[in-house]
Amino acid sequence: MSDVSKVVLAYSGGLDTSVILKWLQDTYQCEVVTFTADLGQGEELEPARKKALQFGIKPEHIYIDDLREEFVRDFVFPMFRANTIYEGEYLLGTSIARPLIAKRQIEIARETGAEAVSHGATGKGNDQVRFELGYYALMPNVRVIAPWREWDLLSREKLLAYAEKNGIPIEMKHKKGGSPYSMDANLLHISYEGRHLEDPSAEAEESMWRWTVAPEAAPDAPEYLDLAFEKGDLVSINGSRMGPHELLAELNRIGGKHGIGRLDLVENRYVGMKSRGCYETPGGTILMSAHRAIESVTLDREVAHLKDELMPRYASLIYNGYWWAPERKALQVLIDHTQQAVNGWVRVKLYKGSVTVVSRDSATDSLFDPTIATFEDDQGAYNQADAHGFIRLNALRMRIAANARSKKG
Repeated sequence: MSDVSKVVLAYSGGLDTSVILKWLQDTYQCEVVTFTADLGQGEELEPARKKALQFGIKPEHIYIDDLREEFVRDFVFPMFRANTIYEGEYLLGTSIARPLIAKRQIEIARETGAEAVSHGATGKGNDQVRFELGYYALMPNVRVIAPWREWDLLSREKLLAYAEKNGIPIEMKHKKGGSPYSMDANLLHISYEGRHLEDPSAEAEESMWRWTVAPEAAPDAPEYLDLAFEKGDLVSINGSRMGPHELLAELNRIGGKHGIGRLDLVENRYVGMKSRGCYETPGGTILMSAHRAIESVTLDREVAHLKDELMPRYASLIYNGYWWAPERKALQVLIDHTQQAVNGWVRVKLYKGSVTVVSRDSATDSLFDPTIATFEDDQGAYNQADAHGFIRLNALRMRIAANARSKKG
């Protein structure tokens, strides 16, 4: 008899979690509550409900929650206030979704009286860490069931065989004779891993990409967008105010048709291995460029430099699953404080895979003073003779060291 009576499963309805649902029932003989998060992945979610019902899940124990607004407002936007990029390229589309899924999963566990939670992350990946650090931060004594660390179904082909044996329908099952890509999608991005991407020398198939056209196939004419920001967050596109998730979805749509946001990356995983993945982040790529542009005219120089120094640390915290940790929360307070003056607009040009900032300004918080920055006569606004003193002072230590070396020689 299992010591687990009820478990909440993070359930997408895909290959891994569909197999896990059946496996939990067979192995733990417990009641399963399924939780499917709508994070804007752009897929019909009702098949997940249908599959859950097929395996005897009670209708009241099937949760399909629309978390799109909360996801962008409370997770994506705070991360972008920090201009967060991991290892110089990755916009953390998968990483930032995990703390929200963990949060809602724990809420459902409390609502239903479940003593355990389960996820479909493998024992090789980062998501197991992100999910479980979230679980323990929010419900310290929760029981965690991680099937990939317990069962012997340790390949995609074995999962497919298990699914076929148990009548579990799987999308893309026989695509080109192999197992499907391991994919994750939400409003910020879609990722692809597995299959021939495991060979870092192999170019990704053009047919793999779902959100973006190839840059060569993008329109021959550029498109301009005017993006408005308030306290560091995007609030409108071309004068149209929308909610956070609607704004990001619109940027994805526009950016995708211009071939923006493709990335082929070999990253360093938490567990120590290198892993290759391909990503589409059209809206996030546009948003990152525009946010840095409005900061360029509204942030104090040293504040901007401090943010840039802290960003890699902040990015690592999110990548490694520490969203709910006190150090991430402390950094967020500082970052959000810096954004109080980040108000204004940015114009970007989108053309064949590129995002170019062409203008930016703030009517209320700009620190750009044209009377000082001008190459023309500034009418005494800046005394160029002042530069002599600070150059001499900054050079003093180097002059002393050079004199000391010359005495030795």
